[in-house]
Amino acid sequence: MAIKKQFLKSKPVCKVTFSLPAEDAKKVSVVGSFNEWNAKKAPLKKLKNGTFKGTLDLEAGSSYEFKYVVDGVYVNDDAADAYAWNDFAGAENGVINI
Repeated sequence: MAIKKQFLKSKPVCKVTFSLPAEDAKKVSVVGSFNEWNAKKAPLKKLKNGTFKGTLDLEAGSSYEFKYVVDGVYVNDDAADAYAWNDFAGAENGVINI
């Protein structure tokens, strides 16, 4: 699992690339407070090596809670900046600080 942040000089946006190795998975999305936890808004693309990858533009100076949805199962990223307890989900979410 990996998260890569690339800050743009021209505007207060950070291009965040999410990568998740999941060879046997059919469908992977990243969901979070940046997309109303909607898996359809940020599907990741499967690469030939079995890694799912996608890039989102997120506003700089913010923190977001997120998780991956791997074939319908929620998974945290071990490369998250932090973790936050979520009473609604009854579990921890990953946190990314931009």
